[in-house]
Amino acid sequence: MTKENEKKLSAFGEQETQYFYSLTPDKILDAVEAFGFTCTGRCMALNSMENRVYDVEIEIEEKRPRCPSDRFRIVKFYRPGRWSKEQILEEHQFLLDLVEYEIPAVAPIVFANGETLLDVPGAGIWCAVFPKVGGRSPDELSPEQIPQVGRLLARMHGVGATRQAPTRLEISPQTFLLDNLDYLQREKVLPPAIENRYEFVVRSAAEITAPWFTQAQSQRIHGDCHLGNLLFGTDGFFWVDFDDMLRGPCVQDMWLLVGGRDAAATEKLDLLVEAYEQMRDFDRSTLRLIEPLRTMRVVHFNTWIAKRWSDPAFPRAFVEYGTERYWQEQLQFLEEQLELIKSPNYPVQT
Repeated sequence: MTKENEKKLSAFGEQETQYFYSLTPDKILDAVEAFGFTCTGRCMALNSMENRVYDVEIEIEEKRPRCPSDRFRIVKFYRPGRWSKEQILEEHQFLLDLVEYEIPAVAPIVFANGETLLDVPGAGIWCAVFPKVGGRSPDELSPEQIPQVGRLLARMHGVGATRQAPTRLEISPQTFLLDNLDYLQREKVLPPAIENRYEFVVRSAAEITAPWFTQAQSQRIHGDCHLGNLLFGTDGFFWVDFDDMLRGPCVQDMWLLVGGRDAAATEKLDLLVEAYEQMRDFDRSTLRLIEPLRTMRVVHFNTWIAKRWSDPAFPRAFVEYGTERYWQEQLQFLEEQLELIKSPNYPVQT
C-alpha cells in the first residue's frame, strides 16, 4: 500500500483512539469556558456515534433572549485519530464560506483570536463550538420541497467549487472500495466462507467504475447529504453535520437526498436535477455514478463499523454485525449491485 493510501486510511479512522474515556463533564465545561463562555453547569449529551457532541447551557446578558436556543451552544469533540487539524479546519472553512455566501448552514463560532478549533488540554481532542439552531429533519421531501432543496444544493456546490480542500478525503473506487477492502482483509474481518466472493465483487466494481470517476469533476461537497442532515426550521431548510465533507462529484450529495431507485425515487431525482440546473450547470453523465456510489457506501459502512468495534457503543448499536447472516446479506447486495453496473442497459438515465 502506498503512503498516500495509508494516510487516507488513517484520516478516516484506522488509528487507535482514546474513545474519549478522558472526556469528563468537568473537561467538557472547561473546554467551553476556554473559548470565553461562562457555563451554568447544565450539559446534555447528544446522539452521535462518531464524535462526542454536547448541548451546553451558557450564561448570557439578555434576560429575554430572542429565542431559547441563544442560551445554549453545541460543543463538538472530534474523535482522535480520524481527522487531522488541517482536515477539520477545511471542514470549518467550507462552512464559513457557505455562511459568507448566505447559504443556510451552521458554521462554527469564530472567536476573537480568529480560531474555530481548540485543543482540549490533557485530552488530545480537538473541540469546536457551534450556535444552537432549531429544526427537524423531513421524513421525505414533498414535490413542492424538492425544487427548493435542488436549488439550495446547487448554491452549496457553487460555493464548494470556489476553494480547494487538498487534505480532505476524495471519494473514489480506490478510497472507498479498494482501501476499505484492504483493511477488511488485513484485519481478518471478513468470514473465510465469503472473503473470495466479497473481494471479487469489490475489485470488479472498482475496475469497471474507476474510469467513470476519473472523468468526473471533483470538488468540495457535503459528502453525507441525506435527509437527516437537512433540517427545516423557522427560516426554511439548512444544512448540518459536515463532518464527512469530501472531495468528489456533486452527484454524491444528490443521490443521498433521493435515497432509492424505484419509480418514485427516479421522479424525485428528475425534479431535483431540473431545479439544480436552474442555478448551476450539472453534468448529467455523472448520474451513472449513483449505483457505484451506493455500492461504495455499503463497503465503507462495513469497514467503518469494523474500525470502531473496540468502542463499546458500536457492538451495542450493531448487534447483527459480524454474524454469518449479516455478511451473507451484504455480499448478496454487492453482487446484485455489480450485475446492475455491468448491465449493458446501465445507466438507464443519462
